[in-house]
Amino acid sequence: MKGEKTVTSRGAFPEVDGQLPPGIQTTCGVLGGIPARYASSRLDGKPLVLLGPKSLIQHVYERCLQTEVLDQVVVATDDRRIAEAVRAFGGKTVRTSSNHRTGTDRLAEVASRIECDVVVNTQCDSPLFPPHAIDLAVRALLENPEVRMSTVAAPCADESEIRSPNSVKVVTDCSGDALYFSRSRIPPRTEAASDVLLHLGIYVYRREFLLELARREQGPLEKREHLEQLRALEYGDRIRVVLIGEMPPDLHDMDDVKSIRQLLGGER
Repeated sequence: MKGEKTVTSRGAFPEVDGQLPPGIQTTCGVLGGIPARYASSRLDGKPLVLLGPKSLIQHVYERCLQTEVLDQVVVATDDRRIAEAVRAFGGKTVRTSSNHRTGTDRLAEVASRIECDVVVNTQCDSPLFPPHAIDLAVRALLENPEVRMSTVAAPCADESEIRSPNSVKVVTDCSGDALYFSRSRIPPRTEAASDVLLHLGIYVYRREFLLELARREQGPLEKREHLEQLRALEYGDRIRVVLIGEMPPDLHDMDDVKSIRQLLGGER
């Protein structure tokens, strides 16, 4: 039952001294975090890939700065190269342990050192995401006290995107809460044409809920799908899904790099 969750304490984060770098606010209302690691199964060094004159991480960071609700934006990373690149364009970064299982866990470390009400996790995959998507997802929490986590999705009728395991699909209940996320097509295709909802990698958590998630063991569905948001569903929690009109392109491999460079005007 929901009130009988078992959580496993992971103790202190072992590779950091608990000190925040200069310029980081120790308290804020809504904290925006971008977890970033160098290694990737499809494209090593992805956060530092250049899309025109700016790196992917800089594009994502600057999109976060365009929101209305974020009081502070930081990049959470264990990699010196990423940290130096963020500081070079004037961004804020917090070094984290290298032992984290997911971006959720990495951002929880940062949230454990900054007092805030709400934490926004923006994955470093989508340099063209609309900033208002974060505003909508944060307001879904602030306006609904019973909601502890929210995320974003958009309808898609592009069969190539729907078939791709890189595109995460989500189905919701009648209240707009997630029933399941999958790399496979959900719901199954039928004769009737219907849009599938694609998930955009933005997660919003109440701070205490994020810290609770990081203490939990990973469930079998999270491990099988490689989708960290399933940890909440597997323990019986709800995730409110807010909808935007169109899914921005994600960056997963070199083919995506080329197409996004063209969209940004980085290649002529």
